[in-house]
Amino acid sequence: MEKPPIPLDETLRLVSLHSMRILDSGPEQRFDRITRMAKRCFDVEMCLVSLVDSDRQWFKSKQGLEACETAREISFCGHAILEERAFVVEDALLDPRFADNPLVAGDPKIRFYAGYPVHSLDRRRIGTFCIIDSKPRSLTADDIQTLIDFAALVDDELATASQINVDELTQIANRRGLSMVAGHLLPLCQRTNLDIEVLFFDLDGFKKLNDTFGHKAGDEALKFFAGLLLKSFRSADVVCRLGGDEFVVMMADKTVCPEPSLARMGTLARATTSEVNRHVRWSVGRIKYDPERHDSIDRLLEDADARMYANKVRRRQAAG
Repeated sequence: MEKPPIPLDETLRLVSLHSMRILDSGPEQRFDRITRMAKRCFDVEMCLVSLVDSDRQWFKSKQGLEACETAREISFCGHAILEERAFVVEDALLDPRFADNPLVAGDPKIRFYAGYPVHSLDRRRIGTFCIIDSKPRSLTADDIQTLIDFAALVDDELATASQINVDELTQIANRRGLSMVAGHLLPLCQRTNLDIEVLFFDLDGFKKLNDTFGHKAGDEALKFFAGLLLKSFRSADVVCRLGGDEFVVMMADKTVCPEPSLARMGTLARATTSEVNRHVRWSVGRIKYDPERHDSIDRLLEDADARMYANKVRRRQAAG
């Protein structure tokens, strides 16, 4: 077995990793949605976001694996962080670096591994996004590009975890965070034939609510609505506050179906006991991503916004 060499920038790499304060943190949906999607996309047994510490690799997100960490000296990811490229082992039993590795000879009986580095804000390689299987496999050039795109999504979420792309009031993604994720997610879904649907929400009568109850109550209503979205939509969906009283949910899957989530929003809203939150109402516009029409996230949001406004007009007319 070949132990992974120590990177030349090891000291600075560890400083960057520890400064992010993410090691040993709890599970987060924003990372788990990526590993779940990739596990389905590649049809592999395991998918991990692995952060390589001084003497261990620790898993921020894991699908198909019970362990939370393993020793660095037996890790595949310790090799993968050495270069800015995909690290692929098609059959570990045929690779002298790994043939007698405990993770190959014993559980989880790794035969196939493919990983790409993930980065700190200063672009140090602090870990990997990787897919693993107990059967030998190979990757095409398109597969490797998809792996790189998934790693880029993890980079986006690591930046979000550092609060750069998080809305301060509601603690969900802000416009910058949505744009960063969408910049990688839209081309990824186009290549893998996943559908994307965007839901654009605008709170009805929010100015009146602010005027009646005060701005502090208005802030609480915004946080309440963000919570409604998080509770109602799937953990794999991207929830964002664009600004003011505008919110967006981006759904990506083989078959997108937001109806159950929208119904749950209504149920939860009606169950609130808060006098202010009982006044929270919303209009919503829905649009499916069309790569021929939507050349950017801004164009996609424009179409969703237009549909939201049409929905708002219909609701006003119906109310008389």
